[in-house]
Amino acid sequence: MSKSRLDPAALDRYVDGIRPEFERTLKRLVEIPTVSMDPDRKAEMQAGAEVAAELLRAVGADVRILKTPGHPLVWGRVVQDHSYPTLTLYNHLDVQPADQEKEGWHHPPFQFRVQDGKYLGRGATDDKGPALTAYFAIRHALERKVPLNFQFLWEMEEEIGSPSFAGVLKAHREEMNTDCIVVSDTIWISRTRPAVPYGLRGVQAALLRLETGAKDVHSGLTGGAARNPIAELMDVVCRCLDARTGRVRIPGFHDDVARPSKREIDSFERSGFSAATFRRAHELKSLRSDDRRDLVQRIWSRPTFEVHGIKGGYSGEGVKTVVPQKAEVKISMRLVPDQKPAKIFRLLKDYVRKLNPDVKVVADAVLEPYLGDFSGPYGEAAREAVKFAFGKEPAFIREGGSIGAVVTMDRTLKAPITFLGLSLPEHGYHAPNEHFDWGQASGGVKMFTRYFEILAGRP
Repeated sequence: MSKSRLDPAALDRYVDGIRPEFERTLKRLVEIPTVSMDPDRKAEMQAGAEVAAELLRAVGADVRILKTPGHPLVWGRVVQDHSYPTLTLYNHLDVQPADQEKEGWHHPPFQFRVQDGKYLGRGATDDKGPALTAYFAIRHALERKVPLNFQFLWEMEEEIGSPSFAGVLKAHREEMNTDCIVVSDTIWISRTRPAVPYGLRGVQAALLRLETGAKDVHSGLTGGAARNPIAELMDVVCRCLDARTGRVRIPGFHDDVARPSKREIDSFERSGFSAATFRRAHELKSLRSDDRRDLVQRIWSRPTFEVHGIKGGYSGEGVKTVVPQKAEVKISMRLVPDQKPAKIFRLLKDYVRKLNPDVKVVADAVLEPYLGDFSGPYGEAAREAVKFAFGKEPAFIREGGSIGAVVTMDRTLKAPITFLGLSLPEHGYHAPNEHFDWGQASGGVKMFTRYFEILAGRP
C-alpha cells in the first residue's frame, strides 16, 4: 500500500493533547462498577450506559440505549454522507467482579489510579480503555472529515456471554447495516509483538452436581460407608481429563476438530511467541509444555477442559472432618472450529451418566467458535495500520478466548470483522490489579487513525 499522507507531527500533537481528557474519561468509566453478572448492580449498569451514550452524543452520534431482557446495549451512528461506507466499532463496557480482600488487589478495584503511566482499575484494559482509544481516534477522524460513517455497538453483557445481543441485532438488522466491523477486545503476544487475531475459541460451560445426603455428617461415624460427593465428582473429572497432559478423554470430543493448516501453524510460530515470556506475563510457575510449536496450538487452536471451582464441604482454615451432603464442580470446555457446543454438551452429559448416573450435568454459558481470514484488504489494512503506529508488523494468530458477540455479528450483519486489540498479557484480563497504559492507548489512537484512512481510500 502507498505511503500515508497523515502528518505524523500533527497526529502526535493530537494524541498528546487528548491525554488528560482520556484519563478523566477512563476514570469516569472505571469508577462505575458495571459488573453484569451481579444482580444487585442494575443501577450501575444503567449509569454506565448513560455515560456511554453521553460520550457518543459528544461526537455527533445519533444514540439509542436499547432495552433488552438483561442489560442495555448502547447503539450510536454518525452518518457524514450516505454515500460513504460504514465502519462499526464493537466494544463492551461491562466488567468482571472484583474483591480487593479476597483477590489481593493492591488498591480498591473500582477506584481509578494513575501510576507510572499505568491506568489501574477493573475494566481498564477489558474493555473500557481500548473502547476509549478507538473512540478518540474516531473523534479525530470526524474532525478531519475522513469519508466514513461510524457505528458504535457498546455492549453491557459480554462478560456473561452476550445473552441479549443476538436478539437486539436481529430486531435492528436493517438499521445496523454496515460494510465492516472492528473489534478492540483482544490481547497482544507481548509488548514488543503486536497481534491481530482472526479466530476465537468457543466455550461450553457446565456444572456437575451430586447430592448424597440430607446434611453434612461426621467422617468418624460415617466415613467408609457414606458416599463422598466431592470425591466422586473428582473421580468423574479425572476420567474426563488427563490433568497432566491436558488431553480430553470424553469419547467423540475431538471428532469434529478442524485442524489448523500448515500455513496457520507456521504463522503462529513466526509470531515471536515465547514460552518464558508467556509464563512470566501470566505469573505461571510451570507449563504443560515448553515447546513453542506445541504451546501456540494449545492456546489458540486446540480444545480444552478446565476446572474452575469446587463447592461443598468445609473450606475454612484447617480440617473439619465431615462428609459433605452435596458438591458441585464448575467446568468449561473451550471449543475450536468445527466443534458445536450442543454436541459437546451432549457428549459430556452422556459420558458422565455412564461414569456416575447420580451426577446432574447442568449447562451454563455457551459460545460458538469463530474463524475469519487474515488475508485480503482488511488484513493488509490492519498490517499497515499497526506497523504505522507501533513500528512493527503484527503477528496474525488465533486467540484462545471467546467473544460471543463476534459470532452474532458475523451471522447477522454479514460484514468482514477485524480484531485490533491493544491489551497486553501483563495488563491482567479478569485478574487482580488489572490495568491499561498510555503507551498502548496513544499508539492505539494512531493505529485506528491510520486504519480509517486506509479504508477510506486515502493514500
